[in-house]
Amino acid sequence: HVRSRRQRQMCIRDRIYTSKITPRLKFVFKQICTHILNIPVSFTSVIEEFIAHDSLKMSYGPQPLGSEFFVKSNGLLFEQGLSDLELNVQGWGDTKCFFSCGEKSQIPFDIFSASFYLLSRYEEYLPHVKDIYGRFTKEESLAFKHHFLHQPVIDIWAYKFKDALKNKFPNYEFETRRFCLNPVIDVPVAYYFKNKGLLRTFGETLSDMFSFRFKFIYNRFSVLFGFKKDPYDNFKWIINRQKVSRTRFNVFFLLGDFTTYDKNNSINKKQFSSLIKSVADYCNVGIKASYMALDSMAILKSEKRLMDGVINTVTTAARSSFSKVNLPTTYRNYIDLEIYSDYTMGYADTIGFRAGTCTPFLFYDLDYEIQTPLKIYPYQLMDFALLKHASFLDKKETLLKAISEVQKVNGLFTFIFHNYAFSSIPRWVDFKSLFNIILDSTNEISK
Repeated sequence: HVRSRRQRQMCIRDRIYTSKITPRLKFVFKQICTHILNIPVSFTSVIEEFIAHDSLKMSYGPQPLGSEFFVKSNGLLFEQGLSDLELNVQGWGDTKCFFSCGEKSQIPFDIFSASFYLLSRYEEYLPHVKDIYGRFTKEESLAFKHHFLHQPVIDIWAYKFKDALKNKFPNYEFETRRFCLNPVIDVPVAYYFKNKGLLRTFGETLSDMFSFRFKFIYNRFSVLFGFKKDPYDNFKWIINRQKVSRTRFNVFFLLGDFTTYDKNNSINKKQFSSLIKSVADYCNVGIKASYMALDSMAILKSEKRLMDGVINTVTTAARSSFSKVNLPTTYRNYIDLEIYSDYTMGYADTIGFRAGTCTPFLFYDLDYEIQTPLKIYPYQLMDFALLKHASFLDKKETLLKAISEVQKVNGLFTFIFHNYAFSSIPRWVDFKSLFNIILDSTNEISK
């Protein structure tokens, strides 16, 4: 009976009344209502149609129509372009919010405008100070300045909105989503010593000699002559781990030319291309766009074509080197090359929620005022952020706290580990265990 009632609810989309239906409004309401809360929605600007609707419904605007569920708008979703916004961040229970909206509103903040501000990365279009790699830093973000970077605030707001709807519509059956994992493995350098060619090997050996790094010379030739395993070559372990996991790993290989920033092996080396093919048999494989490709459509196109040729299929997922995103250029270039999934949105050195959410969302182009087909998978944690902690117990505690924030909202925990994090190099010695702790957090390992 409950299932059939829910099926009827799904057939009748829940109605949102607003005087003007804009691309911004449709984008953010669908993100919160449909993608987070599993509530299908439709929009109307016809009052009679809204009144006649007999399921869950609400109005959004400057004033309520009557006694319906109402959220007051601050106006951001009806604007175009960028403006000088006054952001007054305030406490709301155990979280923060902004764009307060007065007593008539069923919830005290315009969470839809606030969510749009964070999801569109509005603040990254505004003037800001970049780091040495040209990246937007956490220190420039509203979330860092007001101490809510550690929370998926949009998901938290959505659940508060859901609670308010429950009070107004007690007979409505709400679905609940499940906590899931989204493992990402980044491969900027596949091999530390081997498969680099004669000139690079000779050059690196000379550099080690002049720097008195004789242990590196010993290890290099031990690997090259087959006496030791290359410390970065942990792909058999990754594949074996994938075989016992129901969650597909997303593995991103760098194929760009050797530069100051990118130093991976050459794709012309047969062993490297064979490695990519073998990983692609078990995992989802995408392209790690080189640092130079972020400023050159021609280079990005060339790297994608190389990856398409290696895996013999169209590459549709990407991640940018150094977690750098040049908005909106990077994402527009991805779309032009038919890349529809991005795994770059996050801070490499800090655990947190750069876009305020753990739920994937579509890129909204603020210049063109359109929702695009590029889905952004924001990551919450990169392995480097855990290196700040000396002991394994501190790393584990920090990791579990990050997972807990996502579990509270039954969200998607996206995390990035590098292939060398699974090595026996002293600084990475704990990371296989930490990776396993994450996978075990859903009890999703196949028996």
